Amino acid sequence: MRIRSKVLFLVIFCFAAVDVRAQAKLPVVIEVVYSGGTEEQDKLMNFCKQQLFNSNDIYQWKNHFVIYGKGDERFYQKIKTAFKDCEVKLYSKPFYDFERNRCSNKTVAKQWDNIILTANLVKDAKLQQEYMNYHKTQFEKWPEVSQGFCNANFQQLLVFRNGRQLMLIISIPKGESLDKLNPLTTKNNPRIDEWNKIMGKYQEGIEGTAKGETWVFLKPYNTIDHINHK
Repeated sequence: MRIRSKVLFLVIFCFAAVDVRAQAKLPVVIEVVYSGGTEEQDKLMNFCKQQLFNSNDIYQWKNHFVIYGKGDERFYQKIKTAFKDCEVKLYSKPFYDFERNRCSNKTVAKQWDNIILTANLVKDAKLQQEYMNYHKTQFEKWPEVSQGFCNANFQQLLVFRNGRQLMLIISIPKGESLDKLNPLTTKNNPRIDEWNKIMGKYQEGIEGTAKGETWVFLKPYNTIDHINHK
């Protein structure tokens, strides 16, 4: 796959399979935006190895690299120092937090797989605020949405924001498939379809997405053919 843009995004994602005993503290996301080619990519990967990040915990979409985990806010300054010519963004406090304690079945899986997606809010500030207001009152006014997450056995769902950019983290039991679980959110639950339709007017794809494409998945770094990305 040919990279059209020279702008590279790194989001550092640690602990793809999370021990639930560590869930008390919410994770953070760090994003590094830089211009360049594979030399910078190699430098970044070497930095991650020096910081003892496992390559299995790094995710990628095209030229976007992602790392995410608990306590990683302490690496924010280290990354800013190591990549002074880059824009480094911190997503530290999710504005939306779904947990299993909202479900009738509160059983929590011992280990999770975390799935990361990203999108932008539209540029209109009024629409951005409407989007935030919807999420602030969702549990009370749209309880069917969180019930859908319960039905799909989502363990946690977090949404972070930095500027216009959103980071969505869906945690599911380790070894499960989002393709299998996600349809359960809308099964006999038309309100979720209504919710998704409303949310669509507030969101758009980040730079590099195809026309009409909004949310993009970041895949595990080790599963991607990097030769075709160079």
